Amino acid sequence: MMEIEILKKEKTPHKVIDHSIAVCKKALKIAQNFPEADIELIQKGALLHDIGRSRTHDITHAVEGVKIARKYNYPEEVLNIIERHIGAGITKKEAKSLGLFEKSYVPETLEEKIVAHADNLISGTKEVDVDYVIKKWKSRMDNPDDNIERLIKLDEELIQAFKD
Repeated sequence: MMEIEILKKEKTPHKVIDHSIAVCKKALKIAQNFPEADIELIQKGALLHDIGRSRTHDITHAVEGVKIARKYNYPEEVLNIIERHIGAGITKKEAKSLGLFEKSYVPETLEEKIVAHADNLISGTKEVDVDYVIKKWKSRMDNPDDNIERLIKLDEELIQAFKD
């Protein structure tokens, strides 16, 4: 896959590449519930979602990732997946308080939502559930309630609606 070669070329840490492959597998699994989903877009976005971690491991890795992917002429749809994959999205208000450019980083399209949520449900290379993510966010964030609400909404839309 070309994306793996790009990750390596950009000196993305091996554990981040392994994580991205696991996120890709989870995203493709979620996408099976949505015949209208663009599988190729999901695959590219999932593999590249953390390419910015080749430069930084803070919250700006999504913005850095967009800059890197743009160098390789990826379309806007892939850039949006990279930019909007953090957590269940970051609102314009949250972005300002986090020191990001003041705009919405909340996933909008089906493909953006699938990759963002697949990323939530993979810790390292291990699949986790929403309860695990909620506990993690509660321990790391000052006021996670809005984020948790968005996470649960994503999970209901992408996973729970298809459970037997």
